Amino acid sequence: MADTGAGRFAPSPSGRLHVGNLRTAVVAWLFARSTGRRFLIRIEDLDRVRAGAEAEQLAELAALGITSDSPVLRQSERTGQYAAALDRLMAQDLVYECFCTRRDVAEAASAPHARPGFYPGTCRDLTDEERAERRGGRPPALRLRSGVETWEVDDLLAGRVSAPVDDVVLRRNDGVIAYNLAVVVDDAAQGVDQVVRGDDLLESAPRQAYLASLLGLPTPVYAHVPLAVTLEGRRLAKRDGAVTLEDLAAEGCLPPAVLGILLDSLGLPTTSLAAALDAFDPGRLPRQPWVVVPPDLPSTAVGPACKPSAPTDKVHP
Repeated sequence: MADTGAGRFAPSPSGRLHVGNLRTAVVAWLFARSTGRRFLIRIEDLDRVRAGAEAEQLAELAALGITSDSPVLRQSERTGQYAAALDRLMAQDLVYECFCTRRDVAEAASAPHARPGFYPGTCRDLTDEERAERRGGRPPALRLRSGVETWEVDDLLAGRVSAPVDDVVLRRNDGVIAYNLAVVVDDAAQGVDQVVRGDDLLESAPRQAYLASLLGLPTPVYAHVPLAVTLEGRRLAKRDGAVTLEDLAAEGCLPPAVLGILLDSLGLPTTSLAAALDAFDPGRLPRQPWVVVPPDLPSTAVGPACKPSAPTDKVHP
């Protein structure tokens, strides 16, 4: 396949994927395929790793017909690349040590006039003597010395998005590279120029686009998809019942039928990924969250009745 850019799905191997995760993977695959891009799977395993979860997730995706066009990349194998990117930022005097605990950050963010959830720059202007003294108490995290207050990106589903950009963590105080830096480095290295993911990460996009600009890396095209939620509007989680392929299969709802439910929730033909791809139009995707009613997913109003069915058409990369 010619190198015309790539889309990707990048789960954290913390457990089995639920139907909301799988739906986002399906949408990411459809976006990539409909635009002639490669489709990649990346395992974001710098944190929250459960033994065996990666193999489970890859098997779950494959059961729906979703596989990677290139060998699966794992973040844990790319620490050298992250360190090099961090060095580039340090050479620009864009990194500083932060000694704040999570409690410190939470209390500062809750103060009057503070931006909720954003770091107020407590350690930004410490003197050399103050930094030396605090190093004796706890190892520092490394933060970005942001030069802007906000940044904008264009999103294919949400439109023009502007969000605050604070001094994000680049490396945690345990030495692990933070998500925002790793994902920017990985997307550029893999030629990912289309990022399709859940809209809970929408406000992260401006931060990541700003980081990419500082590193001289291209900004991908974004499309943030509404999440799967419960009747109460809460983000769907595995604790909500039979919402994983394994649990649904135990109730007689096999992967082809689950795929049909996912495609139906997107307003697409339910017979196969190939049929859905033929009909796929990003402009007609639902813009509201997908309401799932576990544990009785097969009989909810969000999808067709779930019955064991014949395998779907095979879809080749």
